[in-house]
Amino acid sequence: MTRYVLGRFAQALVVLWAAYTVTFAVLYLLPSDPVALQLGAAGIETDSLTPAQLHAAMAQYGLDRPVLNQYFSHLWGFLHGDFGDSISKQQPVADLIGDRLGPTVALSIAAAALSLVGGLGLAYLAAYVRWRPARLFLTRLPSFGASFPQFFIALLLIQLLSFNLGWLPATGVKGWKSLVMPTITISLLTASMLAQVLMRSFDDTLRQPYIVTARAKGLSRAAVQWRHGFRNALLPALTILGVLVGLTVTSAIVVETVFSRNGLGKLAQEAVLAQDVPVVLAIVSLAAAVFVFVNLLVDLLYPLLDPRIVQGGRRKVASS
Repeated sequence: MTRYVLGRFAQALVVLWAAYTVTFAVLYLLPSDPVALQLGAAGIETDSLTPAQLHAAMAQYGLDRPVLNQYFSHLWGFLHGDFGDSISKQQPVADLIGDRLGPTVALSIAAAALSLVGGLGLAYLAAYVRWRPARLFLTRLPSFGASFPQFFIALLLIQLLSFNLGWLPATGVKGWKSLVMPTITISLLTASMLAQVLMRSFDDTLRQPYIVTARAKGLSRAAVQWRHGFRNALLPALTILGVLVGLTVTSAIVVETVFSRNGLGKLAQEAVLAQDVPVVLAIVSLAAAVFVFVNLLVDLLYPLLDPRIVQGGRRKVASS
C-alpha cells in the first residue's frame, strides 16, 4: 500500500511539473515575439522605443534574461506561491487571484456537488426502474443533456428564469441566487457524462454471477443494487469523476464570462485578451494543480473500493 501511495504522489508531481513546463513553453517559445507580447500587455509599443528604452523596459519586467533563467525563476516562485506581477494591471498576480478565487471556488464546489448528486441519482434510478418506457426515457436523458452547448444553456436560463420570471439575477455575484444558473449550466453537462458512464457500469455489474448469487440468498433488489452493484460500479465512475472536476474548472471560464461573474474564469479571459502572460501562466498552472490533486484523491480511493488493485501491484512488483 505504501508503494502504491508513494507511486501515485510521484506521478502527480511529474504531471504537475510537466503541465507547468508545457504551459511555459507554449507561452514563451512559440514562434512569436514574447518581448513585444508582454510589453504590449503593459501598453508599451516596442516600435516606438529607442534601443536604450527597449532594454530598460525589458529589464524592468525581467525579459532581458535568458529563457531558461526566466523558466527556473518562475518555477521557483510558483513553488513558493509567488506568481510574479501582472503586466497589464501592475499588481501581484497572487493578489489578483486571491481577489477572484472565492466566486470560482463556490461555483466549482456547487457544480461538482450537483453533478455528483444528479449523475449518481439518475444512474441509480435508471437501474432501479423496471417499467421499460420509463427506463428507456431515463437512459436517454444523459445524451440529451450532454448535447447542448453550455453557452446555449446559459442564455436559455437567463431568458427564462431572469428576464421572463424575474426569479434570479442575470449577472454578477449577489448571494446564493446568483450561483443557481451558473451551477446548473456547468453541472448539466458533467452530470450527464457521469450518468452515462455509471449506467453502463451498472449494466455490466448487475450481470455478474455474484449479483445472481446475492439475489438467490433472498436479498431484496434494492439491497443487492446498493450493497453489491453500486460499490463495484463506482470504479469507472471515479475515473471519469476526476476528469469532470477538471472540466468543471475549465467550464468556469465560459460560464463566468456569460454571467459576468468576477471570478478566476473572467480573470483568465481578461488576461488572454490583454496577453498578460504571468497571469495566464499562473491560472493555467493552478487549474492543472487542482486537476492533478483531484485525480490523486481518486487514485487513493481505488484501493478502498477494490483492494485487488494494490494486491495486483504487489504481485506485479514481485514477479519483476
